[in-house]
Amino acid sequence: MGPSVLPTWLQPRYRRMCTSSSIPGPALCPCVYRCRRMCTSSSIPGPALCPCVYRYRKDVYLFIYYLVQFCGHSWILTNMTARFFSFGKDSMVDTFYAIGLVMRVCQSISLLELLHIYIGIESNHLFPRFLQLTERVVILFGVITSQEEIQEKYVVCILFIFWNLLDMVRYTYSMLSVIGTSYTILTWLSQTLWMPIYPLCVLAEAFTIYQSLPYFESFGSNSSVLPFDISTCLPYVLKLYLMMLFIGMYFTYSHLYTERKDVLKVFSVKQKKM
Repeated sequence: MGPSVLPTWLQPRYRRMCTSSSIPGPALCPCVYRCRRMCTSSSIPGPALCPCVYRYRKDVYLFIYYLVQFCGHSWILTNMTARFFSFGKDSMVDTFYAIGLVMRVCQSISLLELLHIYIGIESNHLFPRFLQLTERVVILFGVITSQEEIQEKYVVCILFIFWNLLDMVRYTYSMLSVIGTSYTILTWLSQTLWMPIYPLCVLAEAFTIYQSLPYFESFGSNSSVLPFDISTCLPYVLKLYLMMLFIGMYFTYSHLYTERKDVLKVFSVKQKKM
């Protein structure tokens, strides 16, 4: 496996590794030797993928994913800010009509993060991330999108602001971490901003569900589409989910707090070594 086999963007790093390698014999990427040893000792048929190639393909994919999410949430927050300064409080009423589509796309794409964690290309815990994504999917698609009366509430605009603030900082931090770049302020902000905002998000989500209950009870949304009438049971399901929302917040908050301590501890150690 020589430089001609590797992608163009990987060849400069390949050459640096080959010239600095102390391995005798022809110039080969050190990881190729590890690949060959793995192949000879492995019973799995098929061509072997060089570890550094796999790592860089994974990093490129994650970088593009984080960049797309960052651009989407940045556009949403910028649009909301510009509309507020242009139209004042009136812009809060039709927030969902202006940026609802992009918000739904971003939240739908974010479900890929569960797959990332499951297959191991993203290091995180599956259950806490599942709880966070479930909260947003239920609120955005199950409550806000299905009830036009809720889309005009001020709480929708406030909720979108909280979501986008958290995601902009998180995806910026994750995107720079993939390429090995870190800033003290950004690291601290990504591990601290959620502490006051995440509980406010849960309160806004709970208030959104509370405001939607009379509409679900009165109009029975989707009851004519499904093979059975859910107009009577859906409000009770939402009330049950309302209680579970705060239980899930406790587990998610505990996980994020533990993760914050670990990340800041490792970051401080790296800063001292530098």
